[in-house]
Formats: sequence, structure tokens, C-alpha cells
Amino acid sequence: MRAHPEPQPVLLEPTSYQAVLTAPFAALGIQIANNTLHAIHFLPANYPPLVPTCALSQRVCNALERYFSDPGYVFDLPLNQVGTTHQLKVWHALSQLPVGLTATYGQLARQLNSSPRAVGQACGANPLPIIVPCHRVVAAHGRGGFMHATEGAPLDYKAWLLSHESHLRQGA
Repeated sequence: MRAHPEPQPVLLEPTSYQAVLTAPFAALGIQIANNTLHAIHFLPANYPPLVPTCALSQRVCNALERYFSDPGYVFDLPLNQVGTTHQLKVWHALSQLPVGLTATYGQLARQLNSSPRAVGQACGANPLPIIVPCHRVVAAHGRGGFMHATEGAPLDYKAWLLSHESHLRQGA
């Protein structure tokens, strides 16, 4: 079996984003394509902010800020989800996971007649994290990976998101 190199975060020039939002745990690069949300990239916290350059990027930033204030906020944004048939199935299933709850890779795999590894790969390929909540998928024994990473900043992002959403359940 061939070892795969550890994926590196996607760092684009600020002009490649239609906004860069400062989040509580990182900066978020917002990409818009064809009047839809195309991607959200996690960037280092010190990445320079960029004011939204179009109405949709402003709407995305507003929605994300609402989510950071209220983890129960329901996103209603036009999404550009491009992926394989399997990835699209997984991403749809992710969108059905309730806020404050998690599912394991194995549970989703059984639901989708897939394998846990294939579900994990689709989660890691999700171009719209937070909006399509791949952070809500965890390992059977532990937090699991995030963004194809098993250590480092991506797991800190996942921990923050899960903690943020757990406050909603605790208050319920």
C-alpha cells in the first residue's frame, strides 16, 4: 500500500476569495462561483480579513456569524456541491445530522451501504465545512480526523465546532 503525503491546507491568495471572515478559531476563505457558495477554506487565524466583494459573499459571512452566535442557526444558502455520486450521498447525509449530535463513520457507512473509510474520504473532501457539517462525524472511539488530517489545526477546528454545538444540546 502506498503512503499518501499529509494534505496541506489550501491557501489561496486573498484575491481568490470573495471574502475572508475572521472566525473564533481561524479565518475562513469564502469562494463564490456561479452565484453559489463554492468552498470554505480554513485559514490561519492571522490570515488577513477581506470584506465581502459581492452580495452572496456578504450573505455567507452574515450566515456564518449568526452560526457563531447561535449554533442552532439553519443555513439557507445556494450551494455548489461538485463531487462524485458517493460524495454527494455522504454530503446529503451530513446535512441531515442534527446540531449538537454526532454520528460515527461506521453508522453513516451502514446507512449509505458504504464503508467507514469511504465515508471518511468523502467527509475530508467536503468543500463546504460548517455548512455541510462533516465535523459531526466522529470515530467509534474518539473524535476522528478532519479535513484528511489526524492531528494539528484541523482537529482543533473540529473540537471547537463540536464544543460550540454541544452548548446548544446542554441548554435544551
